[in-house]
Amino acid sequence: MQVVCWLLCLSTAGALVVLQKKQVAQQAIKLYRGKGAPQGYSWVAGNCKQLAGLLHKKNVVVKKLAAAAAAVGKDQSLSEPERHFQVHTLEVFQKELNETGNLVFQAVQSLRRALQGDYKDVVNIKENSRQRLEALREAAIKEEQEYVELVAAEKHQQEAVKSALAQNKSLSMLDEILEDVRKAADRLEEEIEEHAFDNNKQMRGVNVEAVLRVEDEEKSGKRKNKSQQKEVEDDLGLSMLIDSQNNQYVLTKPRDSTMPRADHHFIKDLVSVVMLSLPCGWICSLVGLPPMFGYIICGVLLGPSCLNSIKSMVQVETLGELGVFFTLFVVGLEFSPERVRKVWKTSVQGSCYLSLLMVGAGLVWGQVLHIRPTQTVFISTCLSLSSTPLVSRFLAGSRGDKEGELDYSSVLLGMLVMQDVQLGLFIAVMPTLIQAQSGDLDSLRVLYLLAQVLGSLAVVLLLCLSFKSFLIGPYYKKLHAESKGNKEILVLGMAAFVFFMLTVTDFLGVSMELGCFLAGALLSTQGHMVTTEVMGCIEPIRDFLTIIFFASIGLHVFPTFVLYELTILLVLTLTLVIMKFVMAVLVLSVILPPGSQHIRWVVSAGLAQVSEFSFVLGSRARRAGIISREVYLLVLSVTTLSLLLAPVLWRVTTQRFVPRAERKMVT
Repeated sequence: MQVVCWLLCLSTAGALVVLQKKQVAQQAIKLYRGKGAPQGYSWVAGNCKQLAGLLHKKNVVVKKLAAAAAAVGKDQSLSEPERHFQVHTLEVFQKELNETGNLVFQAVQSLRRALQGDYKDVVNIKENSRQRLEALREAAIKEEQEYVELVAAEKHQQEAVKSALAQNKSLSMLDEILEDVRKAADRLEEEIEEHAFDNNKQMRGVNVEAVLRVEDEEKSGKRKNKSQQKEVEDDLGLSMLIDSQNNQYVLTKPRDSTMPRADHHFIKDLVSVVMLSLPCGWICSLVGLPPMFGYIICGVLLGPSCLNSIKSMVQVETLGELGVFFTLFVVGLEFSPERVRKVWKTSVQGSCYLSLLMVGAGLVWGQVLHIRPTQTVFISTCLSLSSTPLVSRFLAGSRGDKEGELDYSSVLLGMLVMQDVQLGLFIAVMPTLIQAQSGDLDSLRVLYLLAQVLGSLAVVLLLCLSFKSFLIGPYYKKLHAESKGNKEILVLGMAAFVFFMLTVTDFLGVSMELGCFLAGALLSTQGHMVTTEVMGCIEPIRDFLTIIFFASIGLHVFPTFVLYELTILLVLTLTLVIMKFVMAVLVLSVILPPGSQHIRWVVSAGLAQVSEFSFVLGSRARRAGIISREVYLLVLSVTTLSLLLAPVLWRVTTQRFVPRAERKMVT
C-alpha cells in the first residue's frame, strides 16, 4: 500500500515547477482517493509535502551554488589554482544535486513500468532489469569521473598551498632540487598515463560491468589500522577482480609504470607446480610409469577439481605453451635433412589419408546419431590429430636410421609434423565452420581459405630455402664466435630465432608450432656438431617448460566428471584408440614400401592418441557455438584419457615389435 502511495506521490512531483507544495499534496490525495483506498490520507499528504519541500529546496540550493560559482570566478583575490578548485567543487556539488533529483524520477518511471507490466512475462521483467542495470552502470561511471575530478582538483589546491608557502620562505639547495624533481615526476606521470579508461569507455562494443575486488588476506590484515587515503596510496593494483560471469582477472598493465610490480599469484602458482611435480614424477618413475604421468597428476591436484590453489591458470598455461614451442624446436633439430628426404612423401600421404578416414568415419556416425555435419567435421578433425610433444618424449634420442629402409621414428615424426600443418589449416578454416553453423556457408569462401593457406605454406617453404642458403650459416657462426665463454648469447640467439620463425608462420596464417619445428630443422642442416651444441643449451629450458605444459594439461582433468561418466568415457576412449590404431595400420600398409612394413605397428601406436591442442580447439569451438558444453567435456575427457593410455600402448608395442638392440625406454 505504501509503495503505491509513494508512486502516486512521486508522479506528482514532476509538476513542481508549476504547483506549490500544498497543491502537490492535494493532487496526490485526489489520485489516491480515486484508487478507492480507505485510509492513509494523512500519510500521503505528509510525505508528499516533505518530498515537494525537498525538491523545492534542491532547486533553491542549485541556484545559490550557480551564483556562488560565478562570484568565485570573478574574485581576483584568489590564485588561479585555488579559484579553479573552488569553482569546480561547487559545480560538482551542483551536478550531484541534479543527478539525485533525476534518479528520483527515474525510480518513479521504473516503478510505473513494473506495475503496468505482466508479471508472467519473463522477457518484460528481464528488459526492465536490463534498463535498471544500464542506468546503474552509467551512474557508476559518472560517479567515478566526479571522484577523479575532485582528486585532481584537491591535488591542484595542495600544489597552490605549497607554492604559497615556498614563496614566503627561502628554500635550501636540497629543497630546491627535490622541488624540481617533484615537478619533473608530475610531468612524467602525465606523459606516460594513457587514459585507457577514458579513451575506451565510449568505444563500440565496450560494456561496463560490476566486479568484485578481492584483496589478499595478508595485505588486508596489514591495512586494518590505516586510513582510507593511505590504503589507496599503498595499493599496488595486484588485487583480483571477479566479474558477474565468475571470470577472474589480474593486473596486466598498471596506471603508474614507474613502480615495479610482480604478480605474486603467478609466482606462487609456479612454485607450487614445480615443488609438487618433483614427488609426483619421482613416484611415477619408481613404479615404472613415465614421469609425465606425475606432472599431469600434479596439475590435477592443484587444479580446480581438487585443491583449487592455482590462481593464474591462464598465465601457467601460457608458460606451458612455450614448452610446446621448444619441444618442437628440439624435434626439428633431431629431424635431419636426410630423414626429411626419406619420409616426406610417406608423411604427407599418411597424415592426409588418416585425417580423411577419421572425418569420413565421423560423418557416418553423425548420420547415425543425427549430429550436425559441422559439429561432426570439427570433432573428427580434433580427434584425428596426435600429440607431437608426447611422442617426441617417447622418441628422445632415438636415431634408428638404417640404410635402404625407413625407421619408425622418422616416419612417425614426419606424420606428426604434417598434422601440425593440418592444425594450422584447420585453425584458418574455423571461421568458415562458424559461418556454416549460422547458415551463412559459402563454398567460394572455403576455396579461398584453402588457397590462402596453401599459398602461405608455399611462401614459408621459399623463406626456409632462402634462410638455409643465406642466413643460417652466417648467423650461427656469428653467435658461436660471440658466445665463447658466455653461453647466454648462444641461448638467447637460438630462442630469438625460434620466436622469429613462429612469428613468421603465425603472420602468414600457419600454425606457430610449424615455425618452431622449421627453426630446428634449419639449424640441423649445419651439421651434427652444431646440433649437439644447440641441444645442450636448449634441452634444460625445454625440460622445465615441458613440466609446466604437462601440469597445465592436468588443470583441465576433472576426476569427478570422469567418475560420474566412467563407463561411457572408457568405452569412447578405447573405441577411439583402437579405431585410430587400426586406421593407421591400414594406411601405412598401403603407403609403406615392402621392406619397411614391420614399422607400421610402432608408428600406429604412436598415433593412437589425441593431441593436447584439442583443448584449444575445443574451447574456441565452444565459444563459437559449434559444439555444446557436454560435447566439449567429452572431448576434453577422452583426450586426457587417451594421453594417459598412450605410454602403456607405446611400451607394449615397442616390447613386441622393436628389436632389443633398438629398443628405447620410454622417458
